[in-house]
Amino acid sequence: MTDAHEGESVRDFLRRRGASDAAVERGLEGLVEQWERAIEDVARGYPLGLDDWLNDVDGRQLLEEALGAASDLERARLRPRLDAADARARTLLAMRARCLWGEEVARYHGWDAQRNWWYYAVPREPGPDLAEELEGRDG
Repeated sequence: MTDAHEGESVRDFLRRRGASDAAVERGLEGLVEQWERAIEDVARGYPLGLDDWLNDVDGRQLLEEALGAASDLERARLRPRLDAADARARTLLAMRARCLWGEEVARYHGWDAQRNWWYYAVPREPGPDLAEELEGRDG
């Protein structure tokens, strides 16, 4: 793939998935940046609620799927940043026994705690909104 076409297949994938125009334009790098920002929020005591956390982990899932549409060059260029963000996330997140979206949704999508670990994790130190929403939930 030439530099002029770099990212086109990822953008096509994002367009087909119904991503916003801004997300399509930013492509794979934008998805990595979004995950890095989410993890930075976690490091500061995640100030948002459960819906926002679910959006963040859905973004991580979209990133994982978009990697499949990326060129080898794109993956090689962004993999170190993604690996660093994931490693940092794992130190800041607590694993749960159940998928945050529920087991039925996990089965439908084929998610599991090994491959799609972000769907089974919550901030160790959530802000008050997320802490309240997580209280009493299975997991």
